[in-house]
Amino acid sequence: MPRPSGPVGPRPGRLLGLYALAVMDREGPIYGYSFAERVADRTDGSWRPGAGAVYPAFQRLVDRGYARAVVDGRRRVYRITAPGRAFLHRVRAGWMAGSRSGPDLSRLWSEVAGESDLGAHLATHLHRHLEQVASLLERAPDTPAGRGSLLARVRTELAAAQSRLDAVTTGSRGGRGRARRVR
Repeated sequence: MPRPSGPVGPRPGRLLGLYALAVMDREGPIYGYSFAERVADRTDGSWRPGAGAVYPAFQRLVDRGYARAVVDGRRRVYRITAPGRAFLHRVRAGWMAGSRSGPDLSRLWSEVAGESDLGAHLATHLHRHLEQVASLLERAPDTPAGRGSLLARVRTELAAAQSRLDAVTTGSRGGRGRARRVR
């Protein structure tokens, strides 16, 4: 599967390392094949990283001292180290995610952030973004897009999301599509 492209920011290779640390921290040692299977499961099959993505990510963790590799039979098993836990804690404490294109990695990001409930993670994520919009308008009322334009876009997005939520909760067939994105 081709590597997803998107805006500058964390890329899937970096996410694999963070996600591997989160899994090691929560569940203990991991190895490549089972980790790739877990990623495929968490992305509902939309992304299954190959060995060329998984093992370099693991090696970067080892090189940075965040993980330790030991040979167990034919497998190389990876365990998180104390510096790896400290790094993961710093990432979680300062978490700030932006929008991305590519496969839906929400469940992976949710687990990296330490939230096991995807719904709660998404609600927190939504709240954080709405707070960021309000803060932007307070700090820089003359945004490049224009204050009125930004407010109109946010209100349109909120109305579309509300319609979609209403349709989903009432079981309306008309609400099965995605909420309209305003650009």
